[in-house]
Amino acid sequence: MSSNQSQVPSRGDAAQSGWFARFLATVEWLGNLLPHPITLFALLSVFIVILSGILGYFDVAVADPRPEGAKGREADGTIEVISLMSAEGLQRIVTGLVTNFTSFAPLGTVLVALLGVSVAEHSGMLSALMRSLVMGAPKRVVTFAVVFAGILSNTASELGYVVLIPLAAMIFHSLGRHPLAGLAAAFAGVSAGYSANLLLGTVDPLLSGITEAAAHMIDPEYVVGPEVNWYFMFISTFVIAIMGTFVTEKIVEPRLGKYNESDASVELEGQSMEAPTALEKKGLKMAGLAFVAVCAVLALTVVPENGPLRNPETGLITGSPFLKGIVAFIFITFAIPGFVYGRVTGSMKNDRDVINAMSKSMGAMGLYITLVFFAAQFVAFFKWTNLGTFLAVKGAALLQAAGLDGPSVFILFILMCGLVNLSLGSASAQWAVTAPIFVPMLMLLGYAPEVIQAAYRIGDSVTNVISPMMSYFGLILAMAAKYRKDVGMGTLIAMMLPYSMVFILGWSLLFFFWVFLLGMPVGPGAATFYTP
Repeated sequence: MSSNQSQVPSRGDAAQSGWFARFLATVEWLGNLLPHPITLFALLSVFIVILSGILGYFDVAVADPRPEGAKGREADGTIEVISLMSAEGLQRIVTGLVTNFTSFAPLGTVLVALLGVSVAEHSGMLSALMRSLVMGAPKRVVTFAVVFAGILSNTASELGYVVLIPLAAMIFHSLGRHPLAGLAAAFAGVSAGYSANLLLGTVDPLLSGITEAAAHMIDPEYVVGPEVNWYFMFISTFVIAIMGTFVTEKIVEPRLGKYNESDASVELEGQSMEAPTALEKKGLKMAGLAFVAVCAVLALTVVPENGPLRNPETGLITGSPFLKGIVAFIFITFAIPGFVYGRVTGSMKNDRDVINAMSKSMGAMGLYITLVFFAAQFVAFFKWTNLGTFLAVKGAALLQAAGLDGPSVFILFILMCGLVNLSLGSASAQWAVTAPIFVPMLMLLGYAPEVIQAAYRIGDSVTNVISPMMSYFGLILAMAAKYRKDVGMGTLIAMMLPYSMVFILGWSLLFFFWVFLLGMPVGPGAATFYTP
């Protein structure tokens, strides 16, 4: 078989390849119909106000399934839809507009965590660490190293897209392998394995804050910390890396065939990505020692039975100030090693360099902060009106009537999240919309918010690589065009689709095996089942 015959169809060929290509075209068309996520949240907020007015006018209510005395349960045992189209509703909207925004849990936690990550990123430590990991790997494990590094880069996802993906394509090309296979492997790790990691990152406090707000519709005092999915995400890192290696070497690379240099749109000879220099290696070594020292100091606060950051009431780590303040430790464990690396390599000489690094990252958060403002209003309106709780009770009753109140309900939930992700690529935007409905609904079926969030993260991650709505999709397409001048949207989607299919199957099986067969918690102190 010639290389041309074995390659993924070009965009023109894909357009004539049948029902699957038409399906992808339909997904892209539907995705393009959606407004910007910020506009979407603004429209949804208005819709909630109008809908609450209509349902409130007709006194729509449902029986509260929670037992008497449960937190948040009304004395009469009913859940009534509260109208915001009233004098009281208008007053609540006007007076709560600012506090809805400032008290939105993900806002502060994400910004604080990002301050620490920004020091490690702008000092050059994260870039040097990824280059060292990938370029220092033996040839026989290069694919695994690329996917694994992509997953780890999720603590600073932009770095993975901008540095690791082009680097992987170059490494594969230098080894005589198809550069698009390297690009695909790195893209799969960074994007399809988005939620997995060995460390907690900025996505953890972001999602947990939204989950906690949704859980409050059922249990006003329920706490969801950033660490609640760490165990499952930790083990997922290795499983995703293995699956990504399998798909790359057994499916994607054989289909691409032998690379033809004439396919490139630019001159490829002589291009290279430098390995870490001796100074950078020294910086990484010193940063590693600093990381160990920081971890040792933190261990002194929780390992001893009388550790100051243990739970003062039980003496356990569960529910301790250590776990509740995990965002502060994310900040410290990135900022201190990052600064040490910068001092050794000369990229950071004083406090001004640290401040500049933090300022650059904060300056890039304008869009996120704007999104949070409107998302916070939507979440608050949804809670005030009782619509979230109302829909949760009705939805839970329907699922029970259909016999879908067992663990099998998570199959539909994961698939639904993956489908929604095709059109609404932002993890925070999608979860802010769906969490107020599905977290209370599944809580009423007896499942804890921590487990619900873990299942969501699977569906939210696996379809990133085939979604034209994913913010970096155009960038990846441009990178691919460097190695194949006729590459199109269909080419990239067809190349990445096997990753989505294998990941959603394998990751879902891991979820059921871990949670329901082994009975393991998804994170420190995380419950599997919820009892009102």
